[in-house]
Amino acid sequence: MSTLPDGTQSLRVAAADLNGQARGKRMPVSAAEKLDQTGTRFPFSILNLDIWGEDIEDSPLVFEAGDPDGLLLPTGRGPVPMPWLDTPTALIPIWMFDDSGAPYLGDPRQALAQVLERYAARGLTPVVATELEFYLVDDSGPTLRAPESPRSGKRRHQADVLSVRELDAFDGFFTDLYAGCAAIGIPADTAISEAGPGQFEINLMHQADALKAADDTWLFKLLAQGLARKHGFAASFMAKPYPDHSGNGLHSHFSILDAAGRNIFDDGTAEGAPMLHHAVAGCLSAMAGAMLIFAPHRSSYDRFTPGAHAPIAAAWGYENRTTALRIPGGAPAARRIEHRVAGGDINPYLFLAAILGAALNGIEDGATAPAPISGNAYDLVPPNLPTNWPEAIDSFASAPEIARIFAPELIDAFTRTKRQELRKTADLDAETLTALYLDTV
Repeated sequence: MSTLPDGTQSLRVAAADLNGQARGKRMPVSAAEKLDQTGTRFPFSILNLDIWGEDIEDSPLVFEAGDPDGLLLPTGRGPVPMPWLDTPTALIPIWMFDDSGAPYLGDPRQALAQVLERYAARGLTPVVATELEFYLVDDSGPTLRAPESPRSGKRRHQADVLSVRELDAFDGFFTDLYAGCAAIGIPADTAISEAGPGQFEINLMHQADALKAADDTWLFKLLAQGLARKHGFAASFMAKPYPDHSGNGLHSHFSILDAAGRNIFDDGTAEGAPMLHHAVAGCLSAMAGAMLIFAPHRSSYDRFTPGAHAPIAAAWGYENRTTALRIPGGAPAARRIEHRVAGGDINPYLFLAAILGAALNGIEDGATAPAPISGNAYDLVPPNLPTNWPEAIDSFASAPEIARIFAPELIDAFTRTKRQELRKTADLDAETLTALYLDTV
């Protein structure tokens, strides 16, 4: 295991549950060496809690099975610093196995690993990047608002897209954020101000390790939320924290390399190779079933309104940001797919497993993509994706495309989780929901 950062005084171990929440333990620094050798233990059910951290009432993992323990082992990523805490602390990411050493397939990180094993069996390697949108918010009062600028003391009330002034207003936060990314090993690239007051986007660079890309995305969210609190405000990846302003998306760009390192989407033309079209077809076919992963919470569906840059139809096009799948222009060697459906509140492991698994389904089937869309897809293609939570839950539970990507135990657990959350939020108003989700997603 890597040496703990100099001066480390406290240790955390954590895994991502189905909602992407960090679940784990605080340990003394002296426990690090033993953890690397023997791991730690907690119940399988801990990775299957609802958004409040409570047991799923009808889960077969709890009373029916006796709530048994799984084995948690380091992923090989940690330890990484946690610069948002006052005490010098290191985090060791972990993931779950059973006592025989077999991966626990209800673990979202293991689900992504299983998809990547399918790619490896074909001599293929996905190259992945993520783009994360989030708001900096002042949640100290009864309603959310943009935080005061540390430079001017003023608050913005409107969008200021690609404003350098808006970035400079929060320079201290962004300086600490980039420093934290460098210390953790997150390949943070460009930051921009976005279309809402206090909204920003940071891109993480392409890499040929989709597990690390998911780790980086998960750790980035923890880092941004933690550092924002340290600076006196909050960072929210909620899909739609303000009803009248732009939502937060989380887009991913991906291509696929063959064993010789060639991009299988590239045939030297702007249209792309047949493999690109097969992958597009697979992604479109699985999109309705995967909507619960792209929009996992009740508040997620507030983002899907016509003309709001949140796709509500399974369609694709070249250089077309109104479609769910965009094929960016540029040099043919960089031909790739941009998946534009998901909100910022996703679990990055389930998200990348869903889109990469769907693409591979299409490649394995030699699937045929429909014609690409030219023009405004919001006007040209009727909505055909679930735009409410109950419909998305049912679609995820029954879609054959999803059954090819995820293990039955994960499909069952995620479905039960979301049905419990649906019951518990049925009578909550929008303000209560916003307060509930602000610090958790």
